[in-house]
Amino acid sequence: MKSSRLFSAMRSAPCARVALTILLATALTACVNKAADPGVSNMHSLPEPEIKVVNYSLVACEEIWDVPDNKVMDSSLYWLRAIDCAVRLSPAEARAQARLWPADDWQSAFKQAMLMDNGNETPVERRQYLQRLDGFIGDYPVPLRPLIQLWRDNQLAQLQLSEARTRYHHLQQSSDAQLDALRQQLIAQNKELVLVRRKLQTLTDIERQLSSRRSPDTSDNGHIDKNGAAQGDSVAVPDNTTQDAPQP
Repeated sequence: MKSSRLFSAMRSAPCARVALTILLATALTACVNKAADPGVSNMHSLPEPEIKVVNYSLVACEEIWDVPDNKVMDSSLYWLRAIDCAVRLSPAEARAQARLWPADDWQSAFKQAMLMDNGNETPVERRQYLQRLDGFIGDYPVPLRPLIQLWRDNQLAQLQLSEARTRYHHLQQSSDAQLDALRQQLIAQNKELVLVRRKLQTLTDIERQLSSRRSPDTSDNGHIDKNGAAQGDSVAVPDNTTQDAPQP
């Protein structure tokens, strides 16, 4: 009876309705929190992985090559720092440093190759250290294989560029030789043309001189022959009247 009266009184009062709503919401929230507590406690109880990343960019280049820890060799950050230090060396220093690393294992072969990359190497030397490095392809750590593959692809691209430059140099030399031969041939032909012109000019001058000499001689000879022929005719004609006359 008391409870029924209480609910009837709460229905009649607006404030009582609000209080009842808040009471029910609080009870539901408590139930949800109790149901979620085991999962939350289990999440906080999971061990967090401990990851320690060494900042190799702070390591001096003089010390980066002599790191004795083999675990460091599996770190791509270490090799990126080694590549950066190799680029900072002069060609002579890079070659001298490369001689200190005989290619007995993949680490030494990789160090030697990246040092020789900055040592003004020839295409033959580049192929040689790439072949030595490929001999240890099965020993590369899995985390380092993408880095080594990218570095090797860059070396192959430089080889292709060097071969293209060599082919272009040979073609340029061949074309220069052909152009030089054509120039020499043109010079020789010009010399021959000058000689031919001189000969033609000489012949032309001789012909003019001969023609100028023939003109007066021909006119004089014609006049003499004409007069001579006339005089000869008058002398040669016999006097027929004298020969036909009878002698006493």
